[in-house]
Amino acid sequence: MFAARTTPWPLVALFTAGYLPPYLLPTTVGRLDTSLPLSTTQAGAVGSALLLSSATAGFLLASRIQQVGARTLARFGLALAVLGYGAAACTTTVPAVVVGAVVGGFGSGTASTVAAGRIAAEHQPHRASTAGLLSVSALAGAVYLTIPHFGRSHSLPLAAIALTALVVWPLTGRLPGAATTSAGGPGTASTAPLPHRRSGLVLATTVLLWSLAQNSLWGVSSRIGLTQAKLGDAALGAVLAAALCAGLVGVLAAGALGPRLGRAMPIGGGTALIAVCIALTASATAPATFATGQIAWNTLYPVVLSYLIGLAASLDPRGRWAVLVGSASSLGTAAGPLTGTTLAAHAGYAGMGLVLGAGLLLVAAPMTAVALHTGGRPLLPGAIRRRGGTPAALVAAATGTPSGAVPEVGAVEQPVVEIDVEAPAVAVRGAYGTAGPRQAAAAPGSGTG
Repeated sequence: MFAARTTPWPLVALFTAGYLPPYLLPTTVGRLDTSLPLSTTQAGAVGSALLLSSATAGFLLASRIQQVGARTLARFGLALAVLGYGAAACTTTVPAVVVGAVVGGFGSGTASTVAAGRIAAEHQPHRASTAGLLSVSALAGAVYLTIPHFGRSHSLPLAAIALTALVVWPLTGRLPGAATTSAGGPGTASTAPLPHRRSGLVLATTVLLWSLAQNSLWGVSSRIGLTQAKLGDAALGAVLAAALCAGLVGVLAAGALGPRLGRAMPIGGGTALIAVCIALTASATAPATFATGQIAWNTLYPVVLSYLIGLAASLDPRGRWAVLVGSASSLGTAAGPLTGTTLAAHAGYAGMGLVLGAGLLLVAAPMTAVALHTGGRPLLPGAIRRRGGTPAALVAAATGTPSGAVPEVGAVEQPVVEIDVEAPAVAVRGAYGTAGPRQAAAAPGSGTG
């Protein structure tokens, strides 16, 4: 178990390995249609298949992390990522590349599922998710700066993802194993109902559409830069790397702000600004305009994403909503490349940007509403705690306190009301007779036994 107030670096590393494929999506899709006999739309479909497999892993494994064990699931996912992406990087046969990408996508989705579930159970999930976003942004930026110098082969980004999964593998030894609680016992993840069902469903649906809009543009960013903004391959890599470095600034800003601004304003206002940046980037016909849109967009994107992750984590302390919302995000990410290439083929890049920007403005309202509705500080396990003592929920369970006496997990904390306890002395004497309360409680037949 990790220390309550330290950054859980094994989870951050696992988060990085799981989220690296979406971050490398533009160069992965862009290289598939240049080094393999695939059209732009077909390459986008391969990218969508990869990310759809990743999302499927999240939906299938959301409720099984405690049962199977975070360590076992993480190792299984990383092994699939190494084998799948590694095999796809070593072949030029299109069916083999597709199968390898799908297998690797399921592995990276498994890794990100474990990371999201465990981060949600951390004492400070926002700190852990911010560190994860910082790590994956830095690594992706380094890849974008490096691989243009080694040619246009599709194997380079896939090999980078496989190598990352291999490096992260030894750190999984610090993750917990399977839960030892008896099946069907109180508080197990398999029996406890999902709290905040309506808010969670609204958040999952809107995050799916939010991610769809982001990755529809992200998946064709390379094509926009090369064909419409007239950038060279090396210059495009430098712009994307600079954009991801700007994302690091956004992540640091999100970590510094923390909960000071709440969640509603960063989510709603940030999404509206992202819509403007997407429209600007998609309509860019000059390198400077394209670079400005990309950098501004990638500065804002991780800020909003970190608050969405924190909002999902606050809905369920067991991390199930965090995993389900993350899987919905992966589903939107999966449909992004195909949606982007299809919209661009029919409406052009500028028209695609307007459609995506309008869609983001529409989903900003319900996401903000969820953030406002669940904005109260939840009473998580251990939040009601004696100084240095035992959580009140555990004390209640041990002493037989009626269940209604302890607030339900996830309930909004009620305001503290001062009660005047001063009472006339005669009232106290009348209640206990001539004896004080301590003597009356100890007297036989007093009714307190």
